[in-house]
Amino acid sequence: MTPAKPVRQPEYEYQSLRMPRGTSRNAARQLLTDHAEYGHWELDRLRLFPDGSRTVRLRRRIIRQVRSW
Repeated sequence: MTPAKPVRQPEYEYQSLRMPRGTSRNAARQLLTDHAEYGHWELDRLRLFPDGSRTVRLRRRIIRQVRSW
């Protein structure tokens, strides 16, 4: 039986955004769309607070260069 190769979990970097209450859904959507298209961020977590403010956590994968001499 051959030993299993270890599987590397992807590494991510995170960015937090806070949107004040009164931010419209369309404005929030546009902001997140811009981060996704131009910064390659994806939505990790969104929290909506009772006062209407939002906290958004975005993540993107860290791509490590492998040297090949």
